[in-house]
Amino acid sequence: MFWPMLAIALGFCGIAVLAVLAARVFAEVRRLSRQVSEASHRITRAAEDLERAASPLAAQTARTLREGR
Repeated sequence: MFWPMLAIALGFCGIAVLAVLAARVFAEVRRLSRQVSEASHRITRAAEDLERAASPLAAQTARTLREGR
């Protein structure tokens, strides 16, 4: 009778350990998704800033090319 009870107890402990690890993985995935979202927003802002900074240069280059003909 001892061995079946031990097997059940060990099985329960194993499931409990897996549940704790699953909760930790879930928390880390949420943290990673927040970081990816934040990085995506920063990249978008940087691309918009780059586009705004490049617009006057592109206009000046176009004017220079037209005047050079």
